[in-house]
Amino acid sequence: LVASGMGGYLAGRLRTRWAGTQADEVYFRDTAHGFLAWAVATLATATLLTSVIGAIVGTGVNAGATVAAGGAGAAVAQVADKADGEKDGEADLDYFVGTLFRTDAAAASTAGAPGVLMVNPSPAAIAADASGIFLTALKNGALPPEDASYLGQQVALRTGVSAQDAQKRVTDTFGRMQIKAREAETAAREAADKARKASAYGALWLFVSLLIGAFFASLAATFGGRQRDRA
Repeated sequence: LVASGMGGYLAGRLRTRWAGTQADEVYFRDTAHGFLAWAVATLATATLLTSVIGAIVGTGVNAGATVAAGGAGAAVAQVADKADGEKDGEADLDYFVGTLFRTDAAAASTAGAPGVLMVNPSPAAIAADASGIFLTALKNGALPPEDASYLGQQVALRTGVSAQDAQKRVTDTFGRMQIKAREAETAAREAADKARKASAYGALWLFVSLLIGAFFASLAATFGGRQRDRA
């Protein structure tokens, strides 16, 4: 507003004297000069800051589009994406997978006894396998019965729990991960809504400030022109 007022004042103050021109015409010309000074300055500023303004206005739209396109599966994939270095998502996924292979105390006490199978694959390999299955199931929205059965068998072999308990552990773990997915999606939607609202309010107040700047530039130009005529 200060810059608009200064530009309008200079446009009116530095003009030449209009001898023999009616007062109404002088007032109109000064107002037009102030408005044109504001318009040229605004156009130059918009040209220089196009990328910045576009980024501000488009933040909410891009965030909303990301959430809408991704859905729950994308939200969980972002949370648990190890390739991008998301430490929180990696910790959550490792926790969920780790709960599958917590050794039962009773089974550990009978390790090596007849009927207790020793697992050959390393814990890291089993955990990586389970991670891939869970991520795929989360993206698809459901854990296939064959995958659930396979994980149940792996859990039973490694922990020594019964097949029924192992299957229940797999189901419960996947259920908790689905809850985590919904929470992540809700948080993403809330962030997108806040970004959209902030972008809308920013654009509205930018428009209002531009209108007020045009008014100040025109008013200051008439004031500067009046002083020029009195000089």
